[in-house]
Amino acid sequence: MQHVLFVCLGNICRSPMAEAIFNDLLKQRHLTSQFAVASVATSPEEEGNPPHPGALKALRAHGLDASDHRSRPITAEDFDWADTIITMDHANVANLQRMAPNATDAAKVKLCLDILPGRTGEAIDDPWYTHKFELTYRELAAALPAWLAALA
Repeated sequence: MQHVLFVCLGNICRSPMAEAIFNDLLKQRHLTSQFAVASVATSPEEEGNPPHPGALKALRAHGLDASDHRSRPITAEDFDWADTIITMDHANVANLQRMAPNATDAAKVKLCLDILPGRTGEAIDDPWYTHKFELTYRELAAALPAWLAALA
């Protein structure tokens, strides 16, 4: 079984959206028994909080729900558990590589849009600041099938 961990700053917008979208892809493709998926934050600021209302609204518009999700910060155990850590922006990458218990764990950290041709090095902007939750959904919906194909 492959373990995929999605990470963003607060774990209330991008990473829970990614978790919901990826889990839906797994369900559609009958791959749920081959993957375990989770999402966490690089910061403890939002610990225990549900997803941002804008993230929930964007997901609901596409038939998905993450209302049961609660934010939590990444732990050393998460690094050990994850085979692949997909993050949303350069600050997330830098923070995770600094927090990683060792070089092997640091090498698991990937930037989400790097999987798409022509998008290498691009970040998914934080909709907490931009308020563009639908754009975030579209960027994740474009990248995550490519991640699934690469990991399956």
